[in-house]
Amino acid sequence: MELYIVDERDEVSLTPDEEETWQLLFEQLALLCLEEANHPVEDTEISLVLTDDEKIRTMNLQYRNIDAPTDVLSFAMEEQTDDEPEFEDPSAGQILGDIIISVETAERQAKEYGHSLEREMGFLFVHGMFHLLGYDHQEEEDTRAMRAVEEKVLQNQGLLRG
Repeated sequence: MELYIVDERDEVSLTPDEEETWQLLFEQLALLCLEEANHPVEDTEISLVLTDDEKIRTMNLQYRNIDAPTDVLSFAMEEQTDDEPEFEDPSAGQILGDIIISVETAERQAKEYGHSLEREMGFLFVHGMFHLLGYDHQEEEDTRAMRAVEEKVLQNQGLLRG
């Protein structure tokens, strides 16, 4: 599995120690998500873009027609239809897609929810990963299923209490 992280924020950038810490955390979370979804790990590629509110607002407007910042966006490389097999050739490499996180929004939400930035960033990354893996939350049943796998991964990583 390859995880590529790009920090495109203008005002703030990661120090080398922060880069290493975030890379390790997100790689561990990605592996847990792939395992939970029974997705092949080998030759899987994911990109993560760390951005600010203004840049994610622009993407949200362009792709979702919502003129407001959001916390996370995900763009699957290949959308799947109901009549396609889930993973036709598990030995073939797959670029899952892109996850974009507004660090500004994550910082605000971490304060609002009373938990660490690591926990909030972890949740947003995991949420984006499960979208890339085909999960959604349009219906209540789908929301419950997605939340359950998200919480399981966060618990396994030690980012949830109890």
